[in-house]
Amino acid sequence: MTSTTALRTFAAGLVLAFSTTAALAATPTPFTATYQVSQGGQVIGEAVVTLKPAGNGQWEYSNQTHGTSGLAAALGANSIETTRFRWNNNVPETVTYDYHMDAAIKSKQRHTEVNWTTSQVTVDEGKGPMSYASVPGMVDRNTTPLAIGLALRGGKQAVELPVAVKRNVETQQFKVAAKETVKVPAGSFQTERVERSDNDKAFSAWYAPQKYPVPVKLAQSDGGNLELQLVSFKSGN
Repeated sequence: MTSTTALRTFAAGLVLAFSTTAALAATPTPFTATYQVSQGGQVIGEAVVTLKPAGNGQWEYSNQTHGTSGLAAALGANSIETTRFRWNNNVPETVTYDYHMDAAIKSKQRHTEVNWTTSQVTVDEGKGPMSYASVPGMVDRNTTPLAIGLALRGGKQAVELPVAVKRNVETQQFKVAAKETVKVPAGSFQTERVERSDNDKAFSAWYAPQKYPVPVKLAQSDGGNLELQLVSFKSGN
């Protein structure tokens, strides 16, 4: 696997797996979280995740991944995922989702738009739109880490969520597998390790939910032995 593909897979992995149908106690708080991206023990990039109000009762959640060393840097491998979501009945619901990946040898994009009046999802990757029915409480792969973190903060140990993917809404299920101490560049944390329970993908994420709504560490062996470690977290706009 090339570093370009690894960065793209990492960005997807960061947002792939987390969700909850549980009611969340409060609206989100703006933040900026910076992560170190590694593959096979080698640092290949940086990811910056931000949450900020977008006006009209909506929020913008963005994940930018940038290749900083090795082949990923040489190819100029960068990706950005941006979601606008509304806070509805104490859960986030996707309004729009955009993904762009740019590198010297390949580019990729996806635009997802949800019409909550007609309950329709439209997905376009540049080859013509596809549509399917939305589901209440539905998020996308970009906003699911935030939803799981807020659910863990509320005491949930098993969660599931409808996630808008390319052709349909996919129900993803996760559970807290263990409580572990994790050391990352941002410090040492008592964490809850979350694993996906509805398929056999090798994926683990470590949360310190009373401190941060996003993982302090994420590891994904399926698709490139990628690892995410929190470097810094700043609350506020």
